[in-house]
Amino acid sequence: MNLLGKRYIFFAISLLVIVPGLLVLAIGGLPLALDFTGGSLLEIQFPGGQQPQPADIIAIYNQVGVKDTQVQTTDSGTLVIRSTFLDDPVREQVLTTLEQTVGAKPAVIRFDSVGPTIGAQVTSRAALAVAVAALVVVAYITITFRGVANSFRYGVCAILAMVHDVAVVFSVAGLGALFLGWEMDSLFLTALLTVIGFSVQDKIVVFDRIRENSSILRRLDFETLVNHSVVQTLQRSINTQLMTVEFLLLALALFGGVTLQEFSVIMLVGLFSGTYSSIFIAAPVLVVWEKQEWKNWFRRGKAESAA
Repeated sequence: MNLLGKRYIFFAISLLVIVPGLLVLAIGGLPLALDFTGGSLLEIQFPGGQQPQPADIIAIYNQVGVKDTQVQTTDSGTLVIRSTFLDDPVREQVLTTLEQTVGAKPAVIRFDSVGPTIGAQVTSRAALAVAVAALVVVAYITITFRGVANSFRYGVCAILAMVHDVAVVFSVAGLGALFLGWEMDSLFLTALLTVIGFSVQDKIVVFDRIRENSSILRRLDFETLVNHSVVQTLQRSINTQLMTVEFLLLALALFGGVTLQEFSVIMLVGLFSGTYSSIFIAAPVLVVWEKQEWKNWFRRGKAESAA
């Protein structure tokens, strides 16, 4: 199988997956949850199907000095109210006013509250964790592959493929936010860091086979050597991810309930992307770098125009 001969087709497929979701995020912004932005989420339900109008709830919040209130009705008939940070006295005042307005006491299904300082700390530490992980991966691969020519390239290609997987995750999250109302919360961060870990692990396996074959199959040109190594690890990569992880995540996505759906889908797509990028992105980018093909991209276009 000449997989690397079709590398630009695989690059195009990745762009088709990544670009739409990133455009959605660029236009609408990141759909950050309370874990990152800070604020309060109050989910309540009134007995007998009685409930006030969203405008009335927003007016009650404004009376107690709480701004940026959003009200959403779920399929189960509960009201989800998002606002700026609520402390306990203000929350009790809101619930009392709602009870007086409707004539029935609301049942509190859920109340989550995160201060703005904590939200900012979570955001900065998440970005720091991803950056540190990337640097450690480059250093580890460079040291481990020091017996191979241009060992630094292996680490950089692994990071580029990891960025590809992160972009896929954000693209899926952006499309999910647009069509399903998803938000990026702490579970999203957990899924993202897990995807990064699995992604790097699979790429090290592929690169290690290239390193082994470099000393055994010295007469082969680099592209043929890399393609042969990728084909050797193809079955292992697919079986490891598909049989042990993907089926489990698919079951969670289908039957795990609403609270686990977003997490399961992000993990499902992210881990699949990690396997895909190990075979069709990381190794091909290594070949492109080795052959310095970018020098001929524009020359080819000029030659075709002249012809």
